[in-house]
Amino acid sequence: MNPIFENLFVLELANNHWGRLDRGLKIINDFAQVVKFNNVRAAIKLQFRDVDSFVHADFKGTQRTRYISKTEATRLSKADLRVLAMRIKEQACIPMATPFDEASVDFCEELDLPIIKIASSDLNDWFLIERIALTKRPVIVSTGGSSLKDLDDLVKFFANRNIPLAINHCVSIYPSEDGELELNQIDYLHKRYPDNVIGFSTHEYTDWHSSMLLSHAKGARTWERHIDIEDDGIPVSPYCSLPHQIDAWFKAYHKAVEMCGGEATTKRIPKRKEVEYLDALVRGVYAKRDLHPGYEIHHRNLNRDFYLAIPLLKGQLSCREILNGQLLVNPVQAERPLMIDDIDSPYARNGTLRDLIYERGL
Repeated sequence: MNPIFENLFVLELANNHWGRLDRGLKIINDFAQVVKFNNVRAAIKLQFRDVDSFVHADFKGTQRTRYISKTEATRLSKADLRVLAMRIKEQACIPMATPFDEASVDFCEELDLPIIKIASSDLNDWFLIERIALTKRPVIVSTGGSSLKDLDDLVKFFANRNIPLAINHCVSIYPSEDGELELNQIDYLHKRYPDNVIGFSTHEYTDWHSSMLLSHAKGARTWERHIDIEDDGIPVSPYCSLPHQIDAWFKAYHKAVEMCGGEATTKRIPKRKEVEYLDALVRGVYAKRDLHPGYEIHHRNLNRDFYLAIPLLKGQLSCREILNGQLLVNPVQAERPLMIDDIDSPYARNGTLRDLIYERGL
């Protein structure tokens, strides 16, 4: 797995910042400060379209579809986009782009962008995908509206070319309600594509905490949201996040990391205070009658010759250490604790274990 995807936040400038360079620069500056304040790795992502060829000549300047009118209204020159990409770098974020056509992939290479995004709408646009693959750059793909075959084909395509691919679970509903997030799909993607980083691209609008906690716990390791600012009375789309909301999102990430703790592949080592607390609850072994050296401990005789009670004393054997075949080397009087030095056992012969038993208890 390519580490460039690990714990990476992708912040997408919504609506191409309405075709205004000054507004795009302000968005980058505002969100870069939030990134720095929260000490996270973030990419700020632009959208590239070669509008001259992207929109058919017969439909240019028309209002036939919202997509066409918005594409034309929000276009920026290559010079402006270059300024934005440079500002993203200057602000210590990773410049990224979603290219929507082959000429825009050329521009990604021209700007030397380290990561390329494939939008959900283009997941099976093989003309575009083939061109992106020629760059040999790491790719993030969103899976909104995709079929299983589409996704399998895409994952296999990039794997065969040794191109790192991160897969973002995505529901392409703008905005998304909580009941539409389908976060269990993160589990599904992990199981089906264990060699890929799995992420979560979200368009929800009611909460910036819960889905972060859940998605991180389920194993998402890259995230994406649309971003915007309140400026000059321009309406903010409900699926976009403002700087203070992204700040809450990042803080939820840090809380998720804190709560989930270490890796899920190894057994955790309990903290000393936890062990000491539990040791105070463990029963110690006491003799019911006088026992003499040479006595062999066996589970079938425990209830007859011993009983278990709190408190556990320093150096005393607990219910955890009684083993068949242990021999007494010292006499033990009735009602007295059975001590580690009273038996011949692995615990008594191992200096480290013996010391631990003497350090615990009252």
